[in-house]
Amino acid sequence: MKRFFLGFAVVSVLLAGVVSYFADSDPDGLDHVTEQQGIAEHAREHPLSGWPLADYALGGDDRFTGLAGVLGVAVTLAVAGGLFRVLRKRPGKPADAKPDVG
Repeated sequence: MKRFFLGFAVVSVLLAGVVSYFADSDPDGLDHVTEQQGIAEHAREHPLSGWPLADYALGGDDRFTGLAGVLGVAVTLAVAGGLFRVLRKRPGKPADAKPDVG
């Protein structure tokens, strides 16, 4: 099972770090449609728009798109791994056991 997760992590990092450079430079269809329909002029900036990983690039620099992808994958895997550890079934405790009420 560990080999599977390690392979998953390696493939995810490769896709985020390498393949992202070949992606469309304007991937967001929602932005395109709002601009086309004249809705974008009424839009406000997102509160996290100044965040270093906003707009699929590190610091807004398109040369660092792959690095932003790798950091995004790392954060996502860390959060998911932490949640799996916290929520996993504990050994010796049946899955359908009722919690102790007091």
